[in-house]
Amino acid sequence: MKNTYAGTWTAIITPFKKDGSLDEEALRKILKYQVEGGVTGVVPVGTTGESPTTTMEEDMRIFEIAKEEAGDDIMVMAGTGSNATRDAVKYTENAKKAGADCCLVVTPYYNKPSPKGIKLHFEAVANVGLPVIVYNIKGRTGVNIETDTLMEIAAHPNVVGVKEASGNMDQMKEVIAKRPENFTVLSGDDSLSLELIKNGGDGVVSVSSNIVPDKVSEMIEYALMGNMDEAEKIENHLAQMFKDMFVETNPIPVKYAASLIGLCEANYRLPMCPLTEEGAKVIEKMLKDYNL
Repeated sequence: MKNTYAGTWTAIITPFKKDGSLDEEALRKILKYQVEGGVTGVVPVGTTGESPTTTMEEDMRIFEIAKEEAGDDIMVMAGTGSNATRDAVKYTENAKKAGADCCLVVTPYYNKPSPKGIKLHFEAVANVGLPVIVYNIKGRTGVNIETDTLMEIAAHPNVVGVKEASGNMDQMKEVIAKRPENFTVLSGDDSLSLELIKNGGDGVVSVSSNIVPDKVSEMIEYALMGNMDEAEKIENHLAQMFKDMFVETNPIPVKYAASLIGLCEANYRLPMCPLTEEGAKVIEKMLKDYNL
């Protein structure tokens, strides 16, 4: 492993009961499954965890449970982003109190800040003192963090890496070429993770590892050791899953898949809603094909 944060991180789903409340029992089951699967760490309350619909109190509870179940076996990267800097700072302070190892902070969404505004936002969060992974995902935020801006942000001692979900491999290569020493570059897309590692990247924040943590971890571990032949065999095997997980908006398909393998119930908070009949068939077939 190249650095502390290299490897496989699972962007875990947030399980809800039928009445819409947080299902703590199912959350513990999900986390135990990840520990057994040998992942590097978990990312609670990210987009995959339906973070736009959870409250600050729920987030704090999820962070606490994640840390309890992770123990010393795996790390916790708490999702603490917001498009209001004051809130992102507060979420990060809560994550620090809960014992999180680091935090994942998304670019402020919808308000489309200038490069200077983006830099000031991340500096304010980093000043909390918890290691920060920047989350760059233009498709959900409406703004891309240009590499020069990211390098200015990376100069802060508490900014330790980036989750790159821009889908732009040229940009990712540029980040890898310009990054400071020990700055982690993680793929935000399962299907691009090996390509990123081939170009000097460090791992993935994965959706599919909710379902097959052992397989994704094994793939990334082989890749980081330089055994691309074995890594690519697993990638080829999982390629259909990587595609099917996005048959509809994430996290709708992965939560349905998790419900079918007994990890939780397929309950969502609006505006997330159950899969269409067609989408459900895709996920059911996928699980059958993979003998899950």
